[in-house]
Amino acid sequence: MGFWVLEDVYMDRPPGTSKLGEEQGPSFDAASTSDLKRDGDIILVPQPSDSPNDPLNWSPMWKNSILLILAFSSGVTTSLGPMISPGLILISEQFNIDPDTASTFMVGSILLFTGSATFFTASGANVWGKRPFFVISTLLLLISNIWGTFADSFPSLAAMRIFQGMAAAPLETLVTSTVSDLFFVHQRGFRLSLWGVMLGAGVLIGQIIAGFIIESLGVSGTFAITALVFCLILPAMYFVVLETTYTKPRGNFDKRPESRASSVADLKGDDPAKEPRESYKSQLQIYRGRLSDESFWKGVIKPFPLICFPAVIFSTLVYGSFFCWLLMIGVLSVTVFSAPPYSLTPAQIGLTNVPLAIGALIFSPLSGWMSDAIPVWMAKRNNGIYEPEFRLVLMLIAVPLSTAGFIGFGVAAQEGLSLVWCLVWITMHSVAVPFATQASISYVIDCHTKDANQAFVTINFVKAVISFVASTIGNGLMAKMGPRNLFIGIAGLNLVISLLTIPSYVFGKRLRSWVARSEWAKKI
Repeated sequence: MGFWVLEDVYMDRPPGTSKLGEEQGPSFDAASTSDLKRDGDIILVPQPSDSPNDPLNWSPMWKNSILLILAFSSGVTTSLGPMISPGLILISEQFNIDPDTASTFMVGSILLFTGSATFFTASGANVWGKRPFFVISTLLLLISNIWGTFADSFPSLAAMRIFQGMAAAPLETLVTSTVSDLFFVHQRGFRLSLWGVMLGAGVLIGQIIAGFIIESLGVSGTFAITALVFCLILPAMYFVVLETTYTKPRGNFDKRPESRASSVADLKGDDPAKEPRESYKSQLQIYRGRLSDESFWKGVIKPFPLICFPAVIFSTLVYGSFFCWLLMIGVLSVTVFSAPPYSLTPAQIGLTNVPLAIGALIFSPLSGWMSDAIPVWMAKRNNGIYEPEFRLVLMLIAVPLSTAGFIGFGVAAQEGLSLVWCLVWITMHSVAVPFATQASISYVIDCHTKDANQAFVTINFVKAVISFVASTIGNGLMAKMGPRNLFIGIAGLNLVISLLTIPSYVFGKRLRSWVARSEWAKKI
């Protein structure tokens, strides 16, 4: 038992367990790892092929460029939902609707339809590759923002948000699996943190900028400016973000004699070292035909049974909870700050996100670094054996910060304390979010790498449903219960969900083994 992760009596190395260091554990002899590729003293997981077309072998500059463009695009896309928050009161007054209806169709609907569309985009990405979905998504988002610029009625605006939600699906759900295509296990935490920085910046900085735009140009001005941003993203997406799905066989990481034979058999007659480098012009193709023989429709329904996997259940609940409440604080704070004793304007409401954004920009990279550094440190002291559960240590930071933040903000808003106190407590929760996000997302990717696309579909869909419901009833509940009781309730619910970390950490290895050995899981 390494660091209180219980060993499994059936499998020494269930999916996710791997060798990261030079130290030899009981299941790893020197001969079995001597010919594996390494980064310093860290064995590369997964093991790259010798092909120049293997994305794992692309230059660091190219891989990081793809990541940065996707992360920035994902951040801008994520901002589309909450960026309307500073103008929700204006929209409700302009179209004579109540605040909950405005919140439902302007914020909740885009999240719900994004979550629904991901079932199709994730399955399609597995069959035809990710590149066509990234490029088409960017184009459709450009069109949707032009539509929003000229929408002159609430039904038109609501329909645009539904269309926008479906168009946003690839950029919100395929980035995590692209990270696993391009980077090794010990490199993913930091890269996912960059993606997390952009998501946090989209949610928070988007509202700051949108507040000033709404006050100067109206709600339609936010869509006009965003359309210009997507005009810049589209060529970058086309010329830099190449297809990262690699369909040729790689060498088997398991180098024990009994598995080496099957590995050689898999590679027989297909020497990746002799594979010519694909030309850049060829890589620019949008449609490359089928990259997999998998059934598209089977892929569409695959995320549903994945919710039975313990790692997916845990990550779904934790990620969905922390993200939902971050979004809801943005929505509910508009109601709190626009009313006495604060009486802030849309621009001023947008500025309340400044400390949250600063916190996200500082702690998202830190959480990413810790997400890689802590598991590697633990693995080296665990006979070189890495367990995905080591990622969950970050929850020790996320849980107390989020709990205190919810309760503090509820009390401060109820008592009408100074704006500074409100922002201090909100910022505490925003700082907790990247740690919880890193823990949950990197954990499920490590446990179910091959199913990362569909697993994140499950996670994102549940997040979307929770957020849709919360945005629909949030203002009504706060009016009925008051900020203090509402946020104490949220703190309690979030804490209960977060405490699932303990059984997930202790029994995680056994649960991964159970899934790997289960006949029903093999059929999914």
